Amino acid sequence: MTPPLFRLDAVPAVGETAVLDGAEGRHAGSALRVRPGELLRIGDGRGRVADCSVLTSGPGRVEAEVLAVTTVDRPTPLVTVVQALPKSERGELAVELATEAGADRIVPWQADRCVSRWAGPKLDKGRAKWANAARAAAKQSRREWEPAIGDVLDSAGLTAFVSEEIAAGALALVLHEDGAARFADAVTAAGPVERIILVIGPEGGVSDAEIDALTGLGARAVVLGPEVLRTSSAAAVALGALGVLTRRWARAGTTLDPTAPPPRK
Repeated sequence: MTPPLFRLDAVPAVGETAVLDGAEGRHAGSALRVRPGELLRIGDGRGRVADCSVLTSGPGRVEAEVLAVTTVDRPTPLVTVVQALPKSERGELAVELATEAGADRIVPWQADRCVSRWAGPKLDKGRAKWANAARAAAKQSRREWEPAIGDVLDSAGLTAFVSEEIAAGALALVLHEDGAARFADAVTAAGPVERIILVIGPEGGVSDAEIDALTGLGARAVVLGPEVLRTSSAAAVALGALGVLTRRWARAGTTLDPTAPPPRK
């Protein structure tokens, strides 16, 4: 079984002691009950990961020796998921599934037909919930890179965002049941790209005005498959398809810490 992954803002060097306390210490020491001699991994969420051996373990604090450190490249192409705000807890579910499927960035979108509305205190609270969901899902799926949660966009802001991304060479795809092209065809026809934008509409669908604005910029309205998916699951399914259709699922490059001695047996 792959060792569990925990988060620290900074990954210690080989030979140093990594300390997990606070929420991470409680998770490791109380929930998982790791024991001395067991292996675990510590990452910063930005590609740097340490393989560690537990030295001491208590209810809220775990200390581990760093045995090896690696840096893992991001997969390419990078994928940004623009996720319309779903109702109630489905927003966090959408983030969890997209994170587990490999999203590199998740941008909340206040679409015209969204039932959920983030305003005032709800805005910061909503983004915080999505960030926590992304972190937990990234750890659970052993991801070296944790997706960033972008600022909330309204439809005008989304148009500006997509315009900038397309100008920089990104492929922008809007999932829509009446799309003019198949998802797979649009991806393969585009050839190798460095960035992909996936726009996921709300329960009521992307409005005609939003479709017209986005396709007018060069985005493509595409049909992912024969089934009509929930807004909370569509991104994960699309990311799985991208894993097959692009080089994203090729094993990411890793670089050993040049100062690291050989791992101990």
